[in-house]
Order: sequence, then structure tokens, then C-alpha cells
Amino acid sequence: MSKLLWQPSKERCAATRLSAFTHYVNEQYQHSFHSYDELWQWSVNNSDDFWQSICQFFDVEFSTTAQHPLKLAGGIRDTNWFEGGRLNFARHLLKRRDDAEAVVFRGEDGTRRVLSYSQLYQKVAQLQSYLIAQGVTAGDRIAGYLPNAPEAIISMLATSALGAVWTSCSPDFGVNGVVDRFGQVEPKFLITVDGYHYSGKRIDNLPKLPEIVERISSIQAVLVYPFLQETPDLSAIEKAIAWNEALDLTATEVEFVELPFDHPLYILYSSGTTGVPKCIVHGAGGTLLQHVKELALHTDLGPDGRLMYFTTCGWMMWNWMVSGLAVGASLVLFDGSPFQPGPSALWKIVDEEGVTAFGTSAKYLAAVQSARYLPKENVKLDRLKSILSTGSPLSPESFEFVYAQVKEELHLASISGGTDIVSCFALGVPTLPVYSGELQARGLGMAVDIYDDEGQPLREEKGELVCTAPFPSRPIGFWNDPEGERYRAAYFETFDNIWAHGDYAELTSRGGLIIHGRSDAVLNPGGVRIGTAEIYRQVEKVTEVVDSICVGLPKNGDVIVALYVVLRPEVELSAELISRIKSTIRDNTTPRHVPGIIKAVADIPRTKSGKIVELAVRNVLTGQPVKNIESLANPEALELFKQV
Repeated sequence: MSKLLWQPSKERCAATRLSAFTHYVNEQYQHSFHSYDELWQWSVNNSDDFWQSICQFFDVEFSTTAQHPLKLAGGIRDTNWFEGGRLNFARHLLKRRDDAEAVVFRGEDGTRRVLSYSQLYQKVAQLQSYLIAQGVTAGDRIAGYLPNAPEAIISMLATSALGAVWTSCSPDFGVNGVVDRFGQVEPKFLITVDGYHYSGKRIDNLPKLPEIVERISSIQAVLVYPFLQETPDLSAIEKAIAWNEALDLTATEVEFVELPFDHPLYILYSSGTTGVPKCIVHGAGGTLLQHVKELALHTDLGPDGRLMYFTTCGWMMWNWMVSGLAVGASLVLFDGSPFQPGPSALWKIVDEEGVTAFGTSAKYLAAVQSARYLPKENVKLDRLKSILSTGSPLSPESFEFVYAQVKEELHLASISGGTDIVSCFALGVPTLPVYSGELQARGLGMAVDIYDDEGQPLREEKGELVCTAPFPSRPIGFWNDPEGERYRAAYFETFDNIWAHGDYAELTSRGGLIIHGRSDAVLNPGGVRIGTAEIYRQVEKVTEVVDSICVGLPKNGDVIVALYVVLRPEVELSAELISRIKSTIRDNTTPRHVPGIIKAVADIPRTKSGKIVELAVRNVLTGQPVKNIESLANPEALELFKQV
């Protein structure tokens, strides 16, 4: 049974932007909504009115007004939004142009840099002037191979202001990982750095660039920002130009090209551990509306807020975080190892910078707990109002750790969505209570449901997470998929014209969600479907276990559950510990959940955004090939499973 961990006060609820929006809707449409559930139900039953109200309440500016917010043309996959409307994404992120802090950068090496809103606007103008001079126009692709630093934001805004398409990954990707992604979309320019810091080391990025330029023939120039040295030697890199030489210091105004609502904004990439990454194209208007809604209403961010999300430029949470500028918030960026020099690293920055909303991954929170670091005993966190967690399901134990050892008066929001929608299906709600292990609610305007295999809705039972009505941040499609065949196969094959997200989940009696893992990693011992997260939640209770991964292996026409654990340095996998792991799982789940195999490994393979790769491990254990290991942060960990 989930525990009630936090209940917002009436005063806190009344002061939220969600309450102000509810009041606006009640006045505008003559309603009397008093609960979130009532507002959510209206938002999914009246998509036209809801998304129009988001535009009006948050002053989304159209240079040409749309005929109608929503035009159904055969269901979710073919719906047109705000047809005829024209806007510019970057204009909305650069509305504020005063001396308030827009971006604060904190580097692992102790670097601190600040850009005000007015300075950010000026920097965007200077870079954009260079891009215009080089012939960049709407629809061209610009690729960022960059750390989570101000230059990534400047580059994205200069790109999107022109209507060019931004795509990015972090500099820890190897050559093959970069080519597998950027090579598919043929960027005109590559913007990168000479190197970066990670875990106390200075890592040179320049040696990778010549091969990247050679293998991606579309690249006309490589802009290199001096992240490690003041004047890096670029002589070995064909088409390279120093960042400072490219900037037009005389430029003072940004040119905003007004474009159709669904004009391509971002190309994001699937994790790619089962093949070459899919290139997912997202539109400017839908991304803007979703992000403004989620940041302002679900996260309660505004001009007095300070958002810090621990992310890289290769994870969709970077794109999500940057949209905090559209609600007038300040962004606090960090690049480097979150445990350098120790587990206090990020918490000190959150405290020193007065962060109000701190976002991270479930893995990071579990690692802090495992390291026995207690933030509330070491930092004040006076301004911190909310913590956001995503990337994988947040365990009940991590929920309880946050309230016991971080801060009691805090909105902890476990959120879930993904690269596929560059936003969320389930989010936090600042006016609702928080229960351990539960995502608070389905997002406004998102008709999320849980279906069984026959396409029937389920309540308080596990099934497929689906979305049954159109939403504006669905992808435009996949790159190089002109007929939309791969796009339709990815999301609409399971249920006709219903978005199937690939999550195995459960809708609770309170209207919250519990995510039990990815559908393609669901275990089927004896024909019973088991989400891997159900097992992970129990294993995390065993203090000797630091990390784990669970897969289903074929055996005698059935499936056997195999669990691989990373143990604390001083611990051995004894018969007693195996027995205790099994009994912990059995006592809190069912006998079907108990692994038939439990073995120790030194490390668990993860993607660069921190997600465990169950399918890749299963492939190794069953002798199948693992494609595109460049997407992994620690590909060497896969080798460990060839030895168990």
C-alpha cells in the first residue's frame, strides 16, 4: 500500500499557477472546477478549448492566427493542430530581455558563468548572424556535439529562430555514435567543443572531429567553442572555425522567422540499443505548448523560479529544461560527474544557486541513498520547492528517502514520458498529495489510459500505457520515412489509431500511475506478465545490493527470471544473501516474481541518459547481437554478461 508522504497546504495550493489557470478556465468557460480530476477530464474531453486556453493564458504569440486549434483527420496519427497558424519557437524563449539571470553555468571544475536574459539575446544574435551569412535557412539541420553549457542553448536558439532544425548529443559519444545519429539527418553545420571535464579528468574532444567530418559529408563547417583551452589548435580539423571568430559582434537583433505550427524544431534519437537510432522529428508549436503547460502548471515554474535539471544534450530532458526560458525562469546548468568530488556535488549547487526545482534521474537519487549521503544534514535547500525524477520508475524507498533525508516540505514529482513525445504523459501536480511509488496524475490534455491485450480499459490492473486522443507534441514523424511506415509501426500497430507508448503500467484508484517497466522487457514466466520494476523495487530493499538488472531467459519452452546484482565492495553473494533476496521478493510480490537465477556482476550497462538496457543484456545472454553499443555510457559492462 502506498504511503502518504506529503500534502500541500491550502496556502501553497492557492499560490500555484495551476490554481490561477483553473480560475481562468472557470471564468472563461463558465465552469466551477474545484479538483484536478475535474480539470483533467475537461482538458481531454475538450481538446480545442483546453489548448486554446493554454495559448491565451500564457500569451503564445501567433503572427498568423490559426483557423482552429484541432483538425481531426483520421485519428491521433493524422491530426493537424493550429492549421494556418504561424509562430517562432525561439521568440517565446527570448521574450524576456532584462538583466535577470537567464542561464547560470556550473562546471565540475568549479567554473561559474552567468548570462542575463539581455546577454543571452545578444549572444544568440551574434551567432545567428554568422549562420545567416553562411546561407543557413529554414529546414537546414544544425548539429550540436556539446556539453550542457550556455553555448548549447545559444546555438539551439540561433538555429530555431531561423527555422533550421536543431539536433544534439553529448561529447562523450564516440565517432560511431555521432555518425549513426547525425549522419542520418545530414547537418549543414556541426557545433562542438575542444573537450570537457568528467570525473576529475580533462577529456580532449578534438581527435574525434576529423573522422566525423570525413564521414558526414554534409558538414560545411565545424564551429569549436574553447571549453578547455583558450586557443585550441584546430589545424588538424578540416572546415574548423573557432567560435569567437564566427560570432558577429556587431549584431544586436535576432531575426525570428515565422513558420507553420508543425514546422520541424528538433530531431531526437531513440536509444538505439536494438538497431540504428530512430530519428524522431518534433514540431515547434506542439513542443512549445506542451513544455509551457508542463513547466508552468505541473512544475509551478515562473519568472521567480530557478530550474536545474541534471542532464546532457543527448537526453530529451535537456530540450524540456531549456523551455524553462519560455516561462521566464532562470536555468542552472551543470556539466560533469554528479559525484565529483563526492555525492554532495549537485546538492551544494542546488543550495548555493537557490534552485527552486531540481530535476534528476531515479538512478541518481538511488545512488545518493546508496552512498549514505544525507542532504538535509549538509545543505539548507531553503528555496527548493520541488524535485523531479524521471528516466526510470522511482522506487517507494527513494520517495521515502527524499522526504526523510532531503526535505519534508517538498513536492516530489516522479514524471514519465519520453523522447518519442519530447514531454510527459504523467507528471506531478503541485496541488495534490504525494504517495510513495506513484506518479501523481495524468498530464492535462493527455488522454492516458491502461489497456489490456484486447484493447479494453483496465483499472488498478497492469497493462499497456496508451493515449486515446490527439495531443500536440506527438512527433511529426521519423526522418527519412516519407510514407510514415516506420512511424506508424512504432506507435500504432498494437491498437488501431491508439498511441501505444511501450510502458507497462497501472492506473491507481486515486488517478495516479505506477510504471512497472517497459513492455518489451516484461517477463512472462508461466505466461504471467511481470514488470521488471516490480522486482527492482524489492531488490532495492536489500542493503547489500547497489544495482540490479532483471531479464527473462528461455528455458524448456518457458521463461526463467534471471537477476544480476551489483554488490557493495565488501559483500559476497553468499547462499544466505541469495535466500534473503528471494524471500524479500517473494514476501512482497508473488512466487512467480522470484528469480530462478541470481548472480553477481561488477557493473550494469546503461544508456548515456542512465537507463538500464535489459534487451541488450538479454541478447548477450542468449547469443544474439547487440547493435549500436555506442549509445551506452559503459559498453564494457556488456562483456561481463558473457562471463556469468
